[in-house]
Amino acid sequence: MSDEYMIIIHEPEWDYSTRTPAQLDADLEGHKAFQAAVAAAGQRLTAGVPLRAQSEAFRIQPSAEGPVYTDGPFGETREVVTGFYTFTADSVEQAKELAALVPTGGWLDVHPVLDMTAMRG
Repeated sequence: MSDEYMIIIHEPEWDYSTRTPAQLDADLEGHKAFQAAVAAAGQRLTAGVPLRAQSEAFRIQPSAEGPVYTDGPFGETREVVTGFYTFTADSVEQAKELAALVPTGGWLDVHPVLDMTAMRG
């Protein structure tokens, strides 16, 4: 049985609105290769999206008085989360091999996803 993993993509923020369709297609080639490799390995891509600019995000922080909302961007950062994938793999080794195919100008964090169905009993 396969386990599920989440890849969090950290890299310098990019502005999708300044990219031409040809540039966007070129940017996506590496992602298409990752997606094809997951399928070729007999695994499933369960989710994956690029995220919009940090300036469009907001943060919610709980407090005794109620939630505190803060509009992005969030401080001086060089790298931000620009997207994520969730996918299945038969082993940690296979997860590492597949995740390493995700293109990034920064780094990737890969986390095993907790299977809550086993806990529901």
